[in-house]
Amino acid sequence: MVVARRHPEWLKVKMPEGPNYLELRALLRQSGLHTVCEEAHCPNIGECWERRSATFMILGDLCTWRCHYCAVKTGRPLGLDLDEPERLAQAVERLNLRYCVITSVTRDDLPDGGAGLFAQCIVKVRERAPSCQVEVLIPDLTGRRDGLKTVLDAGPAVLNHNIETAERIFKQVRPKGDYRRSLELLRRAAEIAPHIPTKSGMMVGLGEETEEVLQTMRDLRSVGVRLLTVGQYLRPSPVHAPMQRHYHPDEFAALREEGMRMGFRHVASGPLVRSSYHAEEQAMAAGGAVALDIGPRGRV
Repeated sequence: MVVARRHPEWLKVKMPEGPNYLELRALLRQSGLHTVCEEAHCPNIGECWERRSATFMILGDLCTWRCHYCAVKTGRPLGLDLDEPERLAQAVERLNLRYCVITSVTRDDLPDGGAGLFAQCIVKVRERAPSCQVEVLIPDLTGRRDGLKTVLDAGPAVLNHNIETAERIFKQVRPKGDYRRSLELLRRAAEIAPHIPTKSGMMVGLGEETEEVLQTMRDLRSVGVRLLTVGQYLRPSPVHAPMQRHYHPDEFAALREEGMRMGFRHVASGPLVRSSYHAEEQAMAAGGAVALDIGPRGRV
């Protein structure tokens, strides 16, 4: 299949330039913090940062995995920044956030996969900004139940772990991952802390069939996932996995409707939807069956 080279109109975004964007960028530089918005080349960075919304990325900027769709740098990390939770909490306090998302690179070199630092970040944010809720988007922790429990015991508002793609092509694009292990992590999270909503996300356009997308959604529901994001895969560079096709906004709308029929509490589905985009609205919906129609840019 020929890879599409030109993006359709619904995938075009403005260059980031607003005052809030510039202020937030300066604050993050001063704090020595990383964001997945920058590291993963997120197309929504201008809009989100202008809304004073960012997804913090902890545990450094070098990932021990090399997923073929991801722009985050791969390498051998050196040590652990134990001051990172305090700096992150200070940034959340200065930004006066009501809701923040914390994710990380994968750190298979750490005995707990970084679970302890996730927990510390949640605790520190709660100390400095008691009214701010924290969503965590975690790696699979190589299946460690104790690591997962450490994160959940810290009390995040939402536990997110992305399945990313359909089972048939999972190993092609995520060679160090395991589709069934990811499902088991989400099942265990719902078992350990049933009061904490679980969430997952996937990309489309990597070569999967529509029925495989629907089967992935059914698999996520079968392990108790309540919140779902579905977005278009965009190739970060020529060395990454090729994009096989663009999904039309109408196809994303159809996936949202199917997801709601399956029993998800909220489905954010759109070409530019990403796992932490408008995360607060999704968390609010976890308490009731609410469906929001997400347009081409993922706007509610």
